[in-house]
Amino acid sequence: MDTDTLVRPAGLSAAEAAARLRVDGPNAVSAPVRRHLAVRVLRQLTDPLVALLLAAAVVTTVLGDYPDTAVIVLVVLVNTVIGVVQEIRADRAIAALDGLAAPTARVVRDGVDLVVPAAELVRDDLVRIEAGDVVPADLLLTDASRLQLDESALTGESVPVGRDTGDEAAAGTVVTTGRGTGTVRRTGADSALGRITALVGSTRPGPTPLQRRLSGLGRVLGLAAVTLSALVFTIGVLGGQPVVEMAVTAVSLVVAAVPESLPAVVTLALALGARRMAASRAIPRRLHAVETLGSVTVIASDKTGTLTEGRMAVQQAVTADDVRWAVTGVGYDPQGEVRRADAPQGGTPVVPDELRRLARAVLLCNDAALTPPDDDRPGWGAVGDPLEAGLLAFAARCGLDPTATRAAWPRVAEHPFDQANRRMTTVHRACAGGYLVVCKGAPENVLVAPVVEATDEELARWRVRAQELAAQGLRVLAVATALTGQAPDPAAPVGLRPVGLVGVGDPLREGAPVIAGHFDDAGVRLVLITGDHPATATAIAGRLGLWRDGDPVVHGDGAAVPEHADTARVFARTQPEQKLDIIAALQSRGHVVAMTGDGVNDAPALRRADIGVAMGGGTEVARQAADLVLVDDNLGTVAAAIGEGRRIYDNIRRFLRYALAGGVAEVAVMLLGPLFGLPVPLLPAQILWVNLLTHGLPGVALGAEPAEEGTLRRPPRSPQESVLGAGLARDILLTGGLIAAVVLAAGVVAARFDRPWQSMVFVVLGLAQLGVALAVRAPRPAGATGGNRALLAAVALSAALQLAGVLLPPLRHLLGTEALTAAELLGCALVSVLPGLVLVLTRRFRRGAGPEREPEPDAHLINSGSATHAGDTERSRS
Repeated sequence: MDTDTLVRPAGLSAAEAAARLRVDGPNAVSAPVRRHLAVRVLRQLTDPLVALLLAAAVVTTVLGDYPDTAVIVLVVLVNTVIGVVQEIRADRAIAALDGLAAPTARVVRDGVDLVVPAAELVRDDLVRIEAGDVVPADLLLTDASRLQLDESALTGESVPVGRDTGDEAAAGTVVTTGRGTGTVRRTGADSALGRITALVGSTRPGPTPLQRRLSGLGRVLGLAAVTLSALVFTIGVLGGQPVVEMAVTAVSLVVAAVPESLPAVVTLALALGARRMAASRAIPRRLHAVETLGSVTVIASDKTGTLTEGRMAVQQAVTADDVRWAVTGVGYDPQGEVRRADAPQGGTPVVPDELRRLARAVLLCNDAALTPPDDDRPGWGAVGDPLEAGLLAFAARCGLDPTATRAAWPRVAEHPFDQANRRMTTVHRACAGGYLVVCKGAPENVLVAPVVEATDEELARWRVRAQELAAQGLRVLAVATALTGQAPDPAAPVGLRPVGLVGVGDPLREGAPVIAGHFDDAGVRLVLITGDHPATATAIAGRLGLWRDGDPVVHGDGAAVPEHADTARVFARTQPEQKLDIIAALQSRGHVVAMTGDGVNDAPALRRADIGVAMGGGTEVARQAADLVLVDDNLGTVAAAIGEGRRIYDNIRRFLRYALAGGVAEVAVMLLGPLFGLPVPLLPAQILWVNLLTHGLPGVALGAEPAEEGTLRRPPRSPQESVLGAGLARDILLTGGLIAAVVLAAGVVAARFDRPWQSMVFVVLGLAQLGVALAVRAPRPAGATGGNRALLAAVALSAALQLAGVLLPPLRHLLGTEALTAAELLGCALVSVLPGLVLVLTRRFRRGAGPEREPEPDAHLINSGSATHAGDTERSRS
């Protein structure tokens, strides 16, 4: 065994690292080649519906119908511009999100451990890696202790591979166990990570589940529109209309009946949702997570850093003389007070030898470091494991200097913590000769023979004390030491003596119990899955309101965990594979599961869940496995994200109601018009013009509607529900029928009084659809002001252009309309408001018929810490 002192090297200097960074460039692969503008335009033009428009333009050009050709070209141009602009915005949004979620690395420079962006690593930098980290560059290992890497990203081999000193650790691989130190050999595109990223960048993601459902809906609608348009063509020809004119009319009606702007609306809604989530400190790494969050039924949450603040601190300690100590302090600040639990506060506390030995032990068996406040961080920070940083702060509060103590007791061997034995052991050269062995870990894995030498009575007393600390919601660590003449094997410590227990607490986040209760109101079940002791887990769950005396608590080391997935809300002492089993069991019962986590042991579950939610302050492997990264590690932000997902889905359904109702109305008018003495109710150019104005800006603006009141006080939608389910298909038919009735009535009355009925049908059809766009907006609370001003502006502009179609001579010539008098325009306007007015009155009647309750703005449900409810943000912007 190597018993040489484990020296902490100095690494590069900051100046040398900066100079190399200027020469070699950042440790990042080249950004994906941006698609040329011409390629983007071509992608838009190859859309099936746009291709249909272009075919119609060719037909009208050959036939010499240049006005219709001009309108079709205008429709294609507007749709292409909107699509290209939205695609560019989406690319920029995703690039910005990637920047926010950029990985970091722990590097040694000028003899100090620092956390820097991985992009700032340079050749010969000294990098430390430990379980949960993604290797940030190709490293030559100068030190490795039980280091194992998951190299499946490179080789496809799922079994971790051991790496020793002198081996290479490839960028992009994941540290599964152990720890190591290495010098950077290759960075950027030259590294293994660079090759992987280049491969990923060349692969385009497939459509989201929502987009696939909408694509299927589009095919059904297209088939229905073609069938009905063929019927219109047949009726027109049999009625004596020119074949060519009816052919163009049929083609125009197909385009008008199918909402070709639907993909743009969906993309815009997802992009806006991603932006709002990012503003609320939730970074979607995959766009599909934005919408899927709205259907989550179960949140499987870990404890540390999610339900709690993630600032581990020793709150109580028990020493070998059976004295309990109370510890106070703020965060990781070394300043604090340690006093006997039965002593009054105040005065100058005395640190006895027993407490000092315990503090020294947890300081030496420790890989973390504390960083003082600076310009970017007002308080003390932690480098490494937060729990170990809390132990360092405890030792400092006991009067020990971490740097001086580590120098006086240099480490010569170690066995890092792993999930198998749940303990960590280090060996240090003692000041007076010999070696000091320190072991810390879970009490049930440390306070056992042959690890410790103690009588059954002593072990029973220690276990009682550990249970007492755990019952207070503290995470308990047992510590044992021994002085030996020869350096022992740290992998199998024996003959140690217990020196104490430490109870590490992590306070609940402010408002966490309230947020947990509101998840229940939203129909989302919060489940606590933790590796902590059952007593600790139940104490935390009780304070959250998730658990009461008598409720089941599932032990990971006991009963078959998945069998209780649908009943229990607390799972303690769970292993990583059991988390997978719990999620799989919930999914098999029809639940949509969001899993939160921050450690390497959470990564498989994050990947398996429908939505993986990683903590921004957690391990890099957890962040890469997740769909959503919480920058502030706040569960309230998950609630905001769920509300945003529901808002997005509501807006997509809102657009479908508006756009499909307009298509139904246009088809009905063309089919039924001849039966009421209106041979050709609308010309092809008029159909396309109405379609352009109604499905364009107003339709896209509907995707930005704020959240409805009560969004988080209703159950999530069923994953099996059709996008037109829950009565939407019925509402579309009724709304479309209402519009068609008003339009046909206006046309029949105008024809009877020998007025320009076709032009009046054209005006009423467009204005009535725009009125419906205002009527299907998200309901506003009583007395609320403002709203979606983008929608108001879009409707106003479209209405003005619709009227311009009968007022401006060039447009009249283009569209084949006639001039209308002021009285005729006024009559058209009055008739056009009827469909929207009926919808508004019907909705108010339905709401008034329901049970009365005091309004409770959703923002209060999900604002916690820095989390901001998306709907509240939207209303404030409006």
